[in-house]
Amino acid sequence: MSLFHADEPHAKPWETTRRGLLLLVSSPSGAGKTSLSRRLVADYGDLVLSISATTRAPRPGEEEGREYFFKTDAEFDAMVAGGELLEWAQVHDRRYGTPRAPVEEALAAGKDVLFDIDWQGAAQVAAGMPQDSVRVFILPPSWSDLSRRLHARAQDGKEVIELRLARGRDEITHWTEYDYVIVNKDFDRAYADLVHIYRAERMKPGRNAWIPEFVDGLRAEDDEREPTPGGPGPMGTLVRPVQK
Repeated sequence: MSLFHADEPHAKPWETTRRGLLLLVSSPSGAGKTSLSRRLVADYGDLVLSISATTRAPRPGEEEGREYFFKTDAEFDAMVAGGELLEWAQVHDRRYGTPRAPVEEALAAGKDVLFDIDWQGAAQVAAGMPQDSVRVFILPPSWSDLSRRLHARAQDGKEVIELRLARGRDEITHWTEYDYVIVNKDFDRAYADLVHIYRAERMKPGRNAWIPEFVDGLRAEDDEREPTPGGPGPMGTLVRPVQK
């Protein structure tokens, strides 16, 4: 008999049984990775955002546990020493890291996890979980556009902006370490590209453990059906008409 029936809870195994993936999105500051990432998470229920821990101070409007888990240097040191971080890195004189437990819990529940992450952190995560990781790098359409965006968002002082631009010159050289590159000239177009990447990666056979059993079920269903006189039998076997 067929292994999957329309009246069973798992009649559509492609919707229920799939290994999660880690979508690692990086860019220089101001290129748009955070806006793209948060829209993707809002649009796809199976995708959760990895919330990083950081030693930097909250910006206006940021909340604990929504944008970041804000930690003192001592608290961050304790997390590193206790093996509580999947990765961590020093960025702009501050430290950022990914708490391990929420990521492992999400994967165990069949959820995908999106990382808004710098290139150093992405490299660490991909090295530790290569089969689960998909890396996407976001580039600005021009350097002047990147500078304009950083000044326009008015979140940092002039010195910090110059530091971000200087660091960005190095960050963009790491695009070769990524699986995909998107140039964010138009937000909607860049977002569509990110969606296509995400959906295609979800469909890879290695992340869909239900496929072998499902294919066996299709073959079993074909074996059981009544052959059509004069037509192909199970799995394409030709049934010849009886000569009279």
